Amino acid sequence: MLTHAQIWAAIDRLAARAGLSPSGLAKKAGLDPTTFNKSKRVTPDGRARWPSTESVAKSLAATSTTVNEFVSLITDTGRAAVQAVPLIGFAEAGAGGYFDDGGFPVGKGWEEIAFPAVNDEHAYALEISGDSMKPAYRDGDVIIVSPAAPTRRGDRVVVKTKRGEVMVKELRRKTTKSIELKSLNAEHQDRTLQMSDVLWVARIMWASQ
Repeated sequence: MLTHAQIWAAIDRLAARAGLSPSGLAKKAGLDPTTFNKSKRVTPDGRARWPSTESVAKSLAATSTTVNEFVSLITDTGRAAVQAVPLIGFAEAGAGGYFDDGGFPVGKGWEEIAFPAVNDEHAYALEISGDSMKPAYRDGDVIIVSPAAPTRRGDRVVVKTKRGEVMVKELRRKTTKSIELKSLNAEHQDRTLQMSDVLWVARIMWASQ
C-alpha cells in the first residue's frame, strides 16, 4: 500500500532530479507554484492531503519522466540511485577534446563522481565557476547534464557554440534556424543564436544545491 509520505517524497525527488524546488516543479508543470509546498500536504484540521493525479501527470510530462521512473522514486528507500559520471570544470568545457559534435563526453582528463542516476549513460557533470549564473547556480555548484534528453521550452540547458563559448541559460524558444535563450542572471542579457552557430544543446537534469 502506498503511503502519503512515499508519494510526497517521490515528488520531492522528482523536483530535485530536475534541478528544481517543489514550487519550481509546480510552476514548470503549469500548476499554482504552491501546489507542492509542504504547507499544502496537510489540511488545516490535520488530515493528510494527497497530490492530485492531474498534478502528478503534468509534473511527469514537464520533466519527461515515465510512470515507471516515478514508481522507482516512490519505492526509493531514501537513498537515490547513483551512477559514476564524468566531471570537469565549467571553464574547461569550452576547450576542445571533451565533447563530440553531439555534446556527448569523450576523450580523457575527466574525473568521476557519484551522483543521482539520470537514466542516461552519457550524462556528465559540470562544476560551476564564478557567480555569473546567480541566483540559479553559484560558484562550486555541480550540475548534471544529459545530452540525450529532449529539451523543451522552460528547460535549463547548457549550450556550446562552434566558437567554443559555453553558457547555461533557460530555453525560451528553438526552431530549425535559431534558438532563444533567457539568462538566469538578470544582470546578463538574453541571447538569440543562429542554429548554424550552435554546436550542441544539452538539458540540465539535476543540481547539487
